[in-house]
Amino acid sequence: MEPNRTALPFREFSHRISLIFMLTLAAALLLLGRAETYVFDRARQVVTDLAAPLLEVASRPVAATRRLIERTDEYAYVFDENERLRAENARLLAWKEEALKLQAKVARYEALLNVQVDPSIEYVSGRVVSDSGGPFIDTVLVNVGREQGVRSGLAVIDSDGLVGRIVATGPKASRVLLLTDLNSRIPVVVEPAQYKAILAGDNTEWPTLEYLATQSAVSAGDRVVTSGDGGLIPAGIPVGLVIQTSDGELRVQTFSDRGRLDFVRVLQYEFPSQVRRQDPPELLRGDADSESVEAAE
Repeated sequence: MEPNRTALPFREFSHRISLIFMLTLAAALLLLGRAETYVFDRARQVVTDLAAPLLEVASRPVAATRRLIERTDEYAYVFDENERLRAENARLLAWKEEALKLQAKVARYEALLNVQVDPSIEYVSGRVVSDSGGPFIDTVLVNVGREQGVRSGLAVIDSDGLVGRIVATGPKASRVLLLTDLNSRIPVVVEPAQYKAILAGDNTEWPTLEYLATQSAVSAGDRVVTSGDGGLIPAGIPVGLVIQTSDGELRVQTFSDRGRLDFVRVLQYEFPSQVRRQDPPELLRGDADSESVEAAE
């Protein structure tokens, strides 16, 4: 038991010495840290410099993984955007086709309005949908009929001038007899001398001028327009130009071309056939009244 009693004071002394040493060391480090902070900063910098390459090497797989994820997200976004742009491009192409069709249609309508007619004359616009057939040779069908107010005898014009006249109607379609048909007869005037004639078709490309005055001074290049005689076709509609064939015969080259017929106008022309009743002058009316009174007596 004596050795243990001897070692006990020594152990307590060593513990006290260790405690004092640790407290002294802590106080010294605290004082040193406050007084010489640059020493610790330098040490920290050295440690950081030594650890930086290791940290860089360790961070490369993480950075590569992050870049791969970002690229994958970008590829997915680009793919979705590409699909969206393709769908939008398809829609724009469809709208472009519609716009081009409307542009061409408007251009044809504007050209159709170039032929000036009396503003009081109403009209209905239609489109040539078929050709030929029936008892006539040179005819076309238009997609307007009785439901639109079309009736037989009405004049039909296009962007160049007179095309022909309506010869048959249905509810939604009508047949147009062209100027070149053998059955076509249109009263015309040759300008500028105002010689009247009948434009007669003979199933050839150029109609003839019939019933033209023998002494008329008509020559090639004269302009032919409708005369309005008969009350079916308005006056002044352009028809064509006088030409002279190789055998010296005068014919008319029409402004309208059957090969280019598309949109046409059917003129709803009403000849003013009604005349208002006009009462006799007062002087005559007074005599008439006295005669009627005498007759009554």
